[in-house]
Amino acid sequence: MSCGQFRQNSQHDHRRRGKLAQPNLSESEGKSKMEKAKQFLQPTQADSDIISRLIIPTHRPGADTSFYEDFALKGIRVDRVEQGLVVCTFKVPPRLDRNGKLATAAIANLVDEVGGAVAHTEGLPMNVSVDMSISFLSSAMVGDELEITSRLLGRKGGYSGTLVLLKNKVSGELIAEGRHSLFGKHASKL
Repeated sequence: MSCGQFRQNSQHDHRRRGKLAQPNLSESEGKSKMEKAKQFLQPTQADSDIISRLIIPTHRPGADTSFYEDFALKGIRVDRVEQGLVVCTFKVPPRLDRNGKLATAAIANLVDEVGGAVAHTEGLPMNVSVDMSISFLSSAMVGDELEITSRLLGRKGGYSGTLVLLKNKVSGELIAEGRHSLFGKHASKL
């Protein structure tokens, strides 16, 4: 079946089911819509000025923090580190979702990073996330101070399991609970 035949059959099916078929756009109408889309996506002069003022230093792996670390992890303070336990404080920055709350993706990032930190063994490469399951129970607003507790649940060979809890420090309300599985090279028994 050619594309034209498919389009005709599709339009006929819509009419038969009582639905209106979309009219075909003429070539000039299609070009006009494409031009409008291009204009909409072009950055304004103000956007270009803001972008040109950004200072993004050259990244030297292992020596400097990356843009990701500086942007996503800025504001985390490590309060306590013990074998199998990491406790951090995080003040919610003014980078929020459309509803003015800490985005679920940002929470997932915190679960990933702090869960990975508790499973890390000094001298070995960082582990790789294998699986992550997060229950989003509440939300956090800009300025809220969160307590992030990460516990190592267990380790078998190169596989580790962690539990990460994010709580509002003032109210004690649980924001999210994450279970995080990681895999990496493990220390030799020799």
